Amino acid sequence: MIEISKFRAAAIACALLGITTPAMAQQKLYVAGYGGSFEQTIRKEIIPAFEKKHNVTVEYVAGNSTDTLAKLQAQKSNQQIDVAIVDDGPMYQAIQLGFCGKVADLPKNDLYGTALFKDDKAVALGLVGTGLMYNTKIFKEKGWAPPTSWNDLKDPKFKKMVVIPPINNTYGLHALMMFARMNGGGEKNIDPGFKVIQKDVNPNVLAYEPSPGKMTELFQSGQAVIGVWGTGRVQSFANTGFPVDFVYPKEGAVSLLVTACPIAKPNASPLASDFIKALLQPDIQLILLKDYGYGPVVKSVKVPADLAKMAPVGQRAAELINPDWDTINEHRQEWTSRWNREVER
Repeated sequence: MIEISKFRAAAIACALLGITTPAMAQQKLYVAGYGGSFEQTIRKEIIPAFEKKHNVTVEYVAGNSTDTLAKLQAQKSNQQIDVAIVDDGPMYQAIQLGFCGKVADLPKNDLYGTALFKDDKAVALGLVGTGLMYNTKIFKEKGWAPPTSWNDLKDPKFKKMVVIPPINNTYGLHALMMFARMNGGGEKNIDPGFKVIQKDVNPNVLAYEPSPGKMTELFQSGQAVIGVWGTGRVQSFANTGFPVDFVYPKEGAVSLLVTACPIAKPNASPLASDFIKALLQPDIQLILLKDYGYGPVVKSVKVPADLAKMAPVGQRAAELINPDWDTINEHRQEWTSRWNREVER
């Protein structure tokens, strides 16, 4: 088994984007990616060693995938970001909009096919499953059986105890998609999903919460007991010692690829591709599995049994439902506006 590297944590100063001089920009690499526990892992396990090896300062810009995509759109005439780490849906949009360059010298033979993108414009760093998270302690105290189905979110006993991210967040979008699929629709007919969430799920929802930190706070306070989240987020929450577990619903969990691309721009730094490939090193893949529940995308990584309890590996990975991102991205803005009008009123 590959030994998991331990790097010394380093404090990284956060700089405002767009205020560096060209000379300074050559010495800095701007990486935009998720916040929360993912950011902590990147700052601790990746950045210090990368900075030392390449004599560069890495500035990490935290935000969810739609935040990062919005930054890329706002800066399209003068991109400040060098590397974007986002969910697969927004990544397809970023590629379509021309924001992504090619990952140089990508070791494709070492990667599973699901990790690859056309023309190497991006690459997956890990595999996540979207399903249900629940507080095992409260369920046990109440004598409730663990959830098994997406339909458990409709159970009246969970009134004002359910937390779901909104649909500008991939987890919330996956929930809408699954309720549509389970009720005669799907990505090409999303209406059944909206109807179920409005009529049957909404009465139980405490909050449609996009922030990972606030999501965990709602569970820690006991206000929320069940919600929709990904294996990565639930694994990192469980690693803190909090009594939560992840459920692969019987109707299926949804696949989510965590992806990265180097941003296309004049005088793009070659270190952007190097940073992405650093995240594909087998020891780092194991760290992302251990700390964050990501199913590895590198073929040579042997997954220890004690790290495979929650992550989508083996048969669980093979059974994940793959969204139709072409259809979703075509309608996502329209669905988000509808969600804001009809669900989060």
